[in-house]
Amino acid sequence: MKILLLGNPNVGKSVLFSRLTGVHVLASNYPGTTVEFVQGTTRVGGEKARVIDVPGTYSLEPTCKAEEVALRILEDHCGKGKEDCVVVNVVDSTNLERSLYLTLQLVAKRLPMVVCLNLWDEAKHTGISIDKDALERILGVPVVPTVAVAGEGTGTLVEKIARARVPTYRYEKEEIWKEVGKIVSAVQVICHKHHTWRERLGDLAVHPATALPMAVVVGLLSFFVIRFLGEGLIDQVFDPFFARFWTPMVHGVSRLLGGAGILHDIVVGHGVSGEIDYAGSLGLLTTGIYIPIGAVLPYLFAFYLVLSILEDTGYLPRLAVILDTFMHKLGMHGMTIVPMLLGLGCNVPGVLATRILETRRERLIAATIMAITVPCMSQLAMIAGLVGTLQGGVHHGVAVFGTAFLTLFVTGLFLGIFLNRLTRGESRELLMDIPPFRLPYLPGLFKKLAMRTWWFLKEALPWVLFGVLLVNLLEISGGLDFLGRLAAPLVQSVLGLPREAVGGLIFGFLRKDVAVGMLAPLGLNWRQITVASVVLTMYFPCIATFTVFLKEFGLKDTFKASIAMVCTSFTVGGLLNLLLKSLGGWGPGGAENASR
Repeated sequence: MKILLLGNPNVGKSVLFSRLTGVHVLASNYPGTTVEFVQGTTRVGGEKARVIDVPGTYSLEPTCKAEEVALRILEDHCGKGKEDCVVVNVVDSTNLERSLYLTLQLVAKRLPMVVCLNLWDEAKHTGISIDKDALERILGVPVVPTVAVAGEGTGTLVEKIARARVPTYRYEKEEIWKEVGKIVSAVQVICHKHHTWRERLGDLAVHPATALPMAVVVGLLSFFVIRFLGEGLIDQVFDPFFARFWTPMVHGVSRLLGGAGILHDIVVGHGVSGEIDYAGSLGLLTTGIYIPIGAVLPYLFAFYLVLSILEDTGYLPRLAVILDTFMHKLGMHGMTIVPMLLGLGCNVPGVLATRILETRRERLIAATIMAITVPCMSQLAMIAGLVGTLQGGVHHGVAVFGTAFLTLFVTGLFLGIFLNRLTRGESRELLMDIPPFRLPYLPGLFKKLAMRTWWFLKEALPWVLFGVLLVNLLEISGGLDFLGRLAAPLVQSVLGLPREAVGGLIFGFLRKDVAVGMLAPLGLNWRQITVASVVLTMYFPCIATFTVFLKEFGLKDTFKASIAMVCTSFTVGGLLNLLLKSLGGWGPGGAENASR
């Protein structure tokens, strides 16, 4: 049996899917498209059944790529002659009138179906009463109230799926909204009810006078939680693990390999006879393991935890509404904030998340701006470590971070305005439903967190190891020195960086986070660290992001975006270098740093 979960966006399909399928799920693109859907398995009547979480759709008359895929999945799995398919129409009990439009379109398909009245608790809390027995009699199919986040009604839903029926309701298609009105009048009663605190909070989150201050507070709070949790995991979990367990093992491997030689330098790195420099040793077992796991994973875990909470509480759609007018000036709409925030964790899922935007033009603008001006969490963690090499206290780091991110923000603005005018097409208006504020469903939240974290390790670790190996081979063969001499005039004269920084820039194509770490032993001053951080963020995405970019947008658009990245990074880096030099004694280190 195949079970298709069909419904509008934000009706709780994904939570219901998690309840039905447990932890073993598979996410993939629908054939011939870049739209993702999720599938898993459950048991119905003792038999194994396949469950498909269909992309959210308001209608079977598609208006965007996601709705086209929803219709294709329905036709491919429940088309004529396919008797082993059941449609579970997930309905938002708090918005029955809107949801029934899709329900009646499904009724007209004459497919075995069950109507799931999800968010049943919220409907009662807001004074909405639905006679589910009357709705069942009218439609001629089983109707089951559920509260997916709490698991209420899911057992009954599975029982009803086994007894799904073909609808008996008949209507003229051109009268569909009239029929919706008749059904709602017959089964729904709304009583007056005072606003709950969550409803008041939701109103404040989109009110013009309070929305922006609330967004600033949420942003600052998120930053401090990520920093506190990330640093706590490093200090209390990961660093002790490497010190107590990993370091003795590395020393043992070092002794086994004779403490020196080409193989030793590749496997365990340089300088292992004494203290291990995990950032600068450039060994597969030192830098290759520590960077993604010990330095990056703690911050990434903290970031994805905060992001998942913002998603599941319903705050992100409100943030999209707040930013919609601003984003339209850059050629996009407010939902672009979702891939941008994902890009702060890792640019790869950020680029993939641009699929939620309706037009290819919007997707290309968003992905290009992200690749140029949005540093991933792993790179942010390494920049923080690089700033830690400066002498003179906290204000040095504040100056570097402040200057670097102000530069990236301003560059993103100008780049968005330029791309908006350069590329043909239009930006669609933001048409979306804002869900009520909800408490997160913790099992689903942690499942999403685990999947994202595992995906990062699976994606990042092989590339870091490959990058470390490649740099070692380039250094052994003299290739790194040759490339350094070749690029030295540009790097030294335009960017004001030492010739040795070329290796880090080359390595940035493989993994930017490790590239930043390679600059730590060079003793850069605050101006050079600022310029290097900006250039490494802008000049090219890591190879994993580049691969996904190529897959999503094709060779031609990827080439155009790459040219924009290289030109923007060296132009902005050169101007920033000149500006900081011209300020003379301003900033950490005063005139001494400015003269270096």
